[in-house]
Amino acid sequence: MEVLGIDIGGSGIKGAPVDTASGRLTEERLRIPTPQPAKPREVAEVVVEIVKHFDWTGPVGVTFPGVVVDGVIMTAANVDHSWIGVDARKLFDGATVLNDADAAGVAEMRFGEGRDRMGTVIMLTFGTGIGSAVFVDGVLVPNTELGHLELHGKDAERRASDRAREEHDLGWEKWAGRVEEYLRHVEMLFSPSLFVIGGGVSKKADKFLPYVHVDTAVVPARLRNEAGIIGAALAVK
Repeated sequence: MEVLGIDIGGSGIKGAPVDTASGRLTEERLRIPTPQPAKPREVAEVVVEIVKHFDWTGPVGVTFPGVVVDGVIMTAANVDHSWIGVDARKLFDGATVLNDADAAGVAEMRFGEGRDRMGTVIMLTFGTGIGSAVFVDGVLVPNTELGHLELHGKDAERRASDRAREEHDLGWEKWAGRVEEYLRHVEMLFSPSLFVIGGGVSKKADKFLPYVHVDTAVVPARLRNEAGIIGAALAVK
């Protein structure tokens, strides 16, 4: 089955048709910068633009960077707070809507580094914020939002996200120290068997992962930054 997957991020909105049997994009993805401020109507207009770009009339899955419960947005840390309480499923004309990191994790567990892995596997996406997806024996625990764990009195994503790296002009090795500190905190809480690192930085893993030393195995996401699109498509039943 082909499904249009759309991944809403703090800086970009990406979409492409996905073959859900193989987990492959069937056309080149389209990326449009996220409107600023990222309010519901403006973001919905971009989603419509992506649907029209692919002349799409079939099923659609959409990710959102916040807690999503039955299609309703409950938190909006990295987009406009006017999203809170919005029925995104209705806004996106009946599309399936889920948390962006959960979507990326679902894709990585089906087609990537998490495939056939038992125990506790944690996918962490480093971008505008830090998203998380936690799986226990392959089953998703939705909406964990571990980027908002407290470190040094503030949200961890304010210290260790890719945006924090850019805003504080950190070199890769120095930023890796912050990532390691964060992973050690998550490791202490969950004792996972595997960390999968996704988001935009996953394609640059060789620049920082060699400097990250924790007890848990850490690997870059195999699907790189396409995981959210693929996971959005897989979420459509």
